Amino acid sequence: MVQSLRQESGDVVEKSSPICSGLALRCADWQVLSGLSRRKRQESELKVKTLISWLASDGGSNGLQEALIPGIFLLISSFSQKYPPVKFLSEKDRKRILVRSVFVGSHLTDKVMMDGHEVTVVDNFFTGRKRNVEHWISHENFELINHDGVEPLYIEVDQIYHLASPASPPNYMYNPIKTLKTNTIGTLNMLDPEVHPQNEEYWGHVNPIGPRACYDEGKRVAETMCHAYLKQEGVEVRVARIFNTFGSRMHMNDGRVVSNFILQALQGEALTVPGEETGAMQTISIYLSLSRDLVNGLVSLMNSNISSPVNLVSLSVTLESKHYNVSRSQIQFLPEGQDDPQRRRPDIRKAKMMLGWEPVVSLEEGLNKTIQYFSWELEHQANNQYIPKPKAAHQKKGQPRQHN
Repeated sequence: MVQSLRQESGDVVEKSSPICSGLALRCADWQVLSGLSRRKRQESELKVKTLISWLASDGGSNGLQEALIPGIFLLISSFSQKYPPVKFLSEKDRKRILVRSVFVGSHLTDKVMMDGHEVTVVDNFFTGRKRNVEHWISHENFELINHDGVEPLYIEVDQIYHLASPASPPNYMYNPIKTLKTNTIGTLNMLDPEVHPQNEEYWGHVNPIGPRACYDEGKRVAETMCHAYLKQEGVEVRVARIFNTFGSRMHMNDGRVVSNFILQALQGEALTVPGEETGAMQTISIYLSLSRDLVNGLVSLMNSNISSPVNLVSLSVTLESKHYNVSRSQIQFLPEGQDDPQRRRPDIRKAKMMLGWEPVVSLEEGLNKTIQYFSWELEHQANNQYIPKPKAAHQKKGQPRQHN
């Protein structure tokens, strides 16, 4: 098998080596291995050591050895770094932080772990994936608990980031009762101690019995409970309103606009747009939260004394088909979802003035990183979302079974 081995100079050397089969070793890009699972890293480490033995024997020419060995030592040094670098904090400065969710929560975990705090991640893995935080497992400051937030969890912490609700329409519509319980009972368990532009006072269109209600009403009740516990019990609360978060580690089948567009483009499919075609130009307004920006905003909000809601949104993007090389045949218009917000214009002036927070990651950078992640997922044929088949309808005793 011919493997392409990249030198630091950027040139490519080709060499037949059955020993390297299954692994395209790119020495200049050794950092990619830090994103692999522990098992894959161990497999890669073994193959690198085997390659070194082969190079040390008659199998490797002097020129090939000179080209590869510097990069191989970089790879070996990366294997010895078991965890990302963590800042040392004294006991009095180190916080015990509980994080619920492993998409946004995984990026948040990276930040607060590297800042030197102790982190406990709690998730039932209904939509989350363990591998998003796998790189911290066994670290002395990290703990992962498989637990459903609907059930009480008795643990002593300094801060709680409750980010556990399914935000993907396919997920929260698949199990609306679970979504409602997560937003309400899950929030209650956390709290209990045993208009355009739209500012934080805008509450939006309300339909308490529509298909989105399990999510929308659950969020509204959660905010109400936070405010009630603040007033009655003096519980410190922080409320962040976030919009269409995207980035690496998100589900490809998330069902929202960014993941849909990227996945459809990578697979050569038509881009699906909600709404009817109204002429030669279709305009779509999207409000996005990039995961890296959002994490910084969440940490700033947590460490503030602001108990009222704060909008955290990174970008306002208007997509017009006339600005892109997209023909009508490449766009498929779908019926709009019932009760979907027709227009959003979240105002982030409060976050800017009171937190000193504003987004710094460009749309291009955020999309590129997400596209790279999706490409990697597709390449490895990862199953990013498991939706079990609906259970058969319960058959009453004595009732004959119907046959089609």
